[in-house]
Amino acid sequence: MSARGKARRRALDILFEAEQRAVSPLEALKRRRESTDQIIGEYTMDIVEGVGEKQLAIDEFLQTYSQGWPLERMPAVDRIILRIGAWELLYNDDVPDGVAVSEAVELAKMLSTDESPTFINGLLGRLQQLKPTLLA
Repeated sequence: MSARGKARRRALDILFEAEQRAVSPLEALKRRRESTDQIIGEYTMDIVEGVGEKQLAIDEFLQTYSQGWPLERMPAVDRIILRIGAWELLYNDDVPDGVAVSEAVELAKMLSTDESPTFINGLLGRLQQLKPTLLA
């Protein structure tokens, strides 16, 4: 797994913890830094901070284009993977769009259900198609 792949995985862990504990992503990041010796790299922090900043907009996009799957019905892991993928796709110009989508799909293959990679690929692919209008 690449360094950025590991950063995405760590960010997913932190964002999952934040959701489960009902705290902000920044609070979960702060707790993680204070309570463990785990090294949290710069890209992990970028993802956590970016998703935290843009979560309302990201969730609105996901909710609008998920076709019959409200966010609260999605498995928590899928929801977090989608947020990370959407943030990289829409708000991080350092990551090519195709890479953002494929990395999210890879996380889903490792961590979620058999159907999740297809769902995540389809939803992020739709956001990728609509990106110019979503950010206009």
